Amino acid sequence: MRTTVAALHAELVRYNLVVWTAGNVSGRIPGEDLFVIKPSGVSYDELTPENMVVCDLDGNLVEGEHSPSSDTAAHAYVYRNMPDVGGVVHTHSTYASAWAARGEAIPCVLTAMADEFGGEIPLGPFALIGDDSIGQGIVETLKGHRSKAVLMQNHGVFSIGKDPKAAVKAAVMCEDVARTVHVARQLGEPLPIPQDDIDRLYDRYQNVYGQRSPR
Repeated sequence: MRTTVAALHAELVRYNLVVWTAGNVSGRIPGEDLFVIKPSGVSYDELTPENMVVCDLDGNLVEGEHSPSSDTAAHAYVYRNMPDVGGVVHTHSTYASAWAARGEAIPCVLTAMADEFGGEIPLGPFALIGDDSIGQGIVETLKGHRSKAVLMQNHGVFSIGKDPKAAVKAAVMCEDVARTVHVARQLGEPLPIPQDDIDRLYDRYQNVYGQRSPR
């Protein structure tokens, strides 16, 4: 998991989701009440499996020579309260964060949104970093919601997935649709997709699209 989490940070850079050191990926260690997360303030170019840190689900450092990410408490809260989540990502990607700055959810006006998120990308509450307040907002917003990403007001994006790679994909897709819907708004009012069609698109993408393992 150290190797996986370290490598996935390069995807945040590749898709222009982060600047400097402002973003992080974490991954739950299967079968353990532990997760791996990026060390605080370390450049993406300097990340290695060896300098990843391991924390328990209360956010306490268990293994590693560096201090964990300043977002560790938020990640830990998500893992404690959403047992099916195996990966968490945080970014300040430009277009999605612009929606967060406006305090507005991204409406479901693209089939790609229906496919990946099953509806709008919701807005979470404003919360200050330093304790698990952000984590509480993430969980309260995403529990019972099909979206795997949330826009935390005046802050940025948090995404979740069954594993760290899936959480990174959700962060990438969130920024992609945030940009497209923003551009559409400059041209006029985007057309909403009817809920029945959103449901059909989501079901097909989640259960039919792509390669399936033989049963």
